[in-house]
Amino acid sequence: MFERLEGLIHRYEELGHRLNDPAVIGDQAQWQKIMREHASLTPVIETYQQYKAVKANIEDSLTILEEESDEELRQLAKEELSQSREQLERLEHELKILLLPKDPNDEKNVYVEIRAGAGGDEAALFAAELFRMYGRYAERNGWRVETVSSNENGIGGLKEIIFMVQGQGAFSKLKYESGVHRVQRVPATESGGRIHTSTVTVAVLPEAEDVDVEINMNDVRVDVFRSSGNGGQSVNTTDSAVRVTHIPTGIVISCQDEKSQLKNKDKALKVLRARLYEIELRKQQEAVSADRKSQVGTGDRSEKIRTYNFPQTRVTDHRVKLTTHRLEEILDGDLNELIEYIITVDQAERLKHME
Repeated sequence: MFERLEGLIHRYEELGHRLNDPAVIGDQAQWQKIMREHASLTPVIETYQQYKAVKANIEDSLTILEEESDEELRQLAKEELSQSREQLERLEHELKILLLPKDPNDEKNVYVEIRAGAGGDEAALFAAELFRMYGRYAERNGWRVETVSSNENGIGGLKEIIFMVQGQGAFSKLKYESGVHRVQRVPATESGGRIHTSTVTVAVLPEAEDVDVEINMNDVRVDVFRSSGNGGQSVNTTDSAVRVTHIPTGIVISCQDEKSQLKNKDKALKVLRARLYEIELRKQQEAVSADRKSQVGTGDRSEKIRTYNFPQTRVTDHRVKLTTHRLEEILDGDLNELIEYIITVDQAERLKHME
């Protein structure tokens, strides 16, 4: 580990010099690429420098204990030694986590697809609540949300919605939200007061660039049609809606939120690219043996990951066996504590596999 860290220091210094190179500064694309790598190494380098400083303190304390006869100084050295050893252990653990293989998609923007499952209108209403939850979570993180397409049920619910979340590290946090979300509550339409269980499916896809997935337009059929729903301003009076069908996979993406047919087509193709990229990622994940997979799961859409129980104001994440009674706060977008706990469990699992 420490040989690797020394190598990263050399790389960090090299990148720092290149950032000041006039030739690199003149090439903004190259400068941005180097800047991103330099920034990604900064936490590792700073933590390693702290580690080395604490290790030097330990050596100084040991020297005092060996050579000094003054009892007061020896006592201070013992206290310093104890604190430094605890700090060294903590920093070593942090370094191991920082050196875990990075998901190359972590810094990407994401597409989130929410679909009502079992439960009819009640599932659609909860899908709308999850959309609001992720919107509030994005807002708390300074991310931007843009709706790609939506299909309402007429009573404030959503049969389906696809939206993009733009912001640094969006995928690194939201990727843990893929799966089946289950809600247990008494619907407003239930006169007998019985608790119903409904489900909503969430899929989180990293945004794919042209270099990640190349789409052969000969494999794509594009149909245009008139937008439906509450469009306004000519949205639902012209043939601006677009349906893109990827013939080899059968994937269909519809987009009608923009007034421009070209903009709708562009959005639909971006979602298609993300879907195809996800398929390739899943093939790679399936190649990994089952015993190497983390207990937080693989983000499979069919995996039940969380239950929201309204009568008990309880939220349970089944992957990490975590239960909290902060239902209202979580639905208001306060997901940090929950997601950070899942990330911690995931890191611990990955560290076990590395040992």
